[in-house]
Amino acid sequence: MKSIVKLLFLLICSSAVYLSVAKSADASYAVIDAETGRLLSGSNAHAQMPIASLTKMWTALVAIENSNLDDEVKISRQAALSEGSSIYLEPGEKIKVETLLYGLMLRSGNDSAYALAEHTGGSFEGFIDLMNEKAVLYGLKNTYFMNPSGLHHDLHLSSAYDTAMMLKIALENDSFRKITSTVNYKSSEKNGVTWQNKHRLVQEQNGAVAGKTGFTKAAGRTLATYFEREDKKVIVVTLRESNDWQVHKQLANHVFSQYDIVTVAKKGVYKVTEDISVSLNKPIELLLNKQEEAGLRNVIHLSNNKENKYGIWHVLLNNESIYSTQVPLK
Repeated sequence: MKSIVKLLFLLICSSAVYLSVAKSADASYAVIDAETGRLLSGSNAHAQMPIASLTKMWTALVAIENSNLDDEVKISRQAALSEGSSIYLEPGEKIKVETLLYGLMLRSGNDSAYALAEHTGGSFEGFIDLMNEKAVLYGLKNTYFMNPSGLHHDLHLSSAYDTAMMLKIALENDSFRKITSTVNYKSSEKNGVTWQNKHRLVQEQNGAVAGKTGFTKAAGRTLATYFEREDKKVIVVTLRESNDWQVHKQLANHVFSQYDIVTVAKKGVYKVTEDISVSLNKPIELLLNKQEEAGLRNVIHLSNNKENKYGIWHVLLNNESIYSTQVPLK
């Protein structure tokens, strides 16, 4: 881990870094720092596109946050007859939320998505409202849901960046992390069936920890992957990418080889003016490449309100804030 502690007053511009990866002509991708959500590289990263079953990451999170894993769900006829991929639910059978979540994330069951929606939202439509409300809450500006499974609808859209952020946000939930990182799950229900995670890179367990696959004719292949190597953590999302397994590995390997965890500012007290100091309660550590390290500056914003006991510490790269945190005044 590198350490650079600078309080700069002049911005040093850094040169751009371009990554050449063989991609489908109409594909979109985003690579983000899984700790901060910063976009590290991308192509059409904010373009609205269908995301197919990557939708189910958000479905799982909303279901986890609004129900109990031990809740029993009575499967409706509508859920059992859901179009597309299935875990073969039967009308009238009772399945725990936890089992449905494993069926959702490992086997991409559309019937599981429908059942979770009805149980969690009180109705199919109520659950879609919950999904969209949560998307607004987290600032997913290019995202709108029409169903919990990702079946094609002209208005059911997101972007590579928003979808990467969905995975980042969801991974902060321990139950979601456990489920989506599971390679094989043997259920005590469904006659003790064992489900294997469809995500090939997660199966290989070579740095890929969690993620989700997706496909529809309209969306093409879609893929989200969370990678870890040492202390470095990145999320890769590709939309309409036919060679997604290889592209994900290439994009992750590029970040791991070109970026380091850098201590931008150490924990401690920093003097801002003659009368004011700020306290940084933990070090600021960011994933940066060599060119970016030279172009950083730290800026502390103080309120004109003398009763305000906090400031905002920003880390700027080329005049853009890539990290901010609230700091107490001394």
